Amino acid sequence: MPLTAAELVAHPAFKHLEWKLPANKEGFVSVADGRRGGPFDIWYELHGTGPTRLVLIMGLATYRTAWKRQTRYFGHLNGDKYSVLIYDNRGVGKSDKPNTRYSTSEMALDAVDLLQQIGWLDRSRQVTHGQKLNIVGVSMGGMIAQELGLILPKGTINTLVLQSTAARIVRTAPLLTHVAQRVNMFLPRHVDVQLQQTAKLIFGPRFLNAPDTEADEPFTGGPEGGNFPTNLDRYCAGELAKRMDKAGFTPKGFMLQAMAAAWHNKSPEQIAELGYQVGRNRIAVCHGTEDVMISIHHARVLKAELGVGIEYKIWEGAGHVLMWEEADEFDAWIEEFIHRER
Repeated sequence: MPLTAAELVAHPAFKHLEWKLPANKEGFVSVADGRRGGPFDIWYELHGTGPTRLVLIMGLATYRTAWKRQTRYFGHLNGDKYSVLIYDNRGVGKSDKPNTRYSTSEMALDAVDLLQQIGWLDRSRQVTHGQKLNIVGVSMGGMIAQELGLILPKGTINTLVLQSTAARIVRTAPLLTHVAQRVNMFLPRHVDVQLQQTAKLIFGPRFLNAPDTEADEPFTGGPEGGNFPTNLDRYCAGELAKRMDKAGFTPKGFMLQAMAAAWHNKSPEQIAELGYQVGRNRIAVCHGTEDVMISIHHARVLKAELGVGIEYKIWEGAGHVLMWEEADEFDAWIEEFIHRER
């Protein structure tokens, strides 16, 4: 049986959820000056000092730290080769939560502002020092990544990875059920039910039922608290800790981001243009067969509309969160794709 919320909080591992991944540089930058709702602050971190630039864009209502496995691999274990940028989107985590309409196109402009202020793009949105961008976006972050691919100058992006995402959401029952249940986290429902239902929508059952081994890995919270019984318990503990962060995770921020994801709508013509603008051999689409939040149908649509020549990778039995469920293989695949000869 999964641990209850009370049992999760009482578990020794609950105090050691945060990984030991100190940033080389971190802080706030002001974005959206002159745009709707701006200016406001975005929190970012840079990990590693290498020449290959990697931009990781997170999804709906999720902190930048959900990229911790990729931050560890690229920014710490291989920090002499990579510089990794992670940040909290507007509406979540340490970043501001402005009272304005959110859209994936506006959030892409937030990313442009950030990239310019850290010196990766110049004022004309060209890369600096000849170092092109490698962008990975998951879920809503993949939608933001699409917008970036359309507005950045041709030749700016070395690789663009669209993970567990969609050009536009097909209004399927599973997605609507997911959104309803995420909204229900702010309603008087039993927290144990909420956490477990959400987990089953974004992870494959094979992963959820497997034993948790995170505490045995490098740079994690360490062995002091040990492991939870299962990956399901580990995920639920992290979600519970996020909910307890009343400043970082708010009903307002969640709803504004959810509307941005729901309104994201790139036409077949725009997706074809994305393929031309970035270069089809520089774009990858990846998805899990057990993804209930955004079904694999959306990956097939992206593949068809981007056209011949893209990288298309499917993980059998995996859900929505490939960068955790399939972390080692995912990281190796990303690395090979970045350095592939073109």
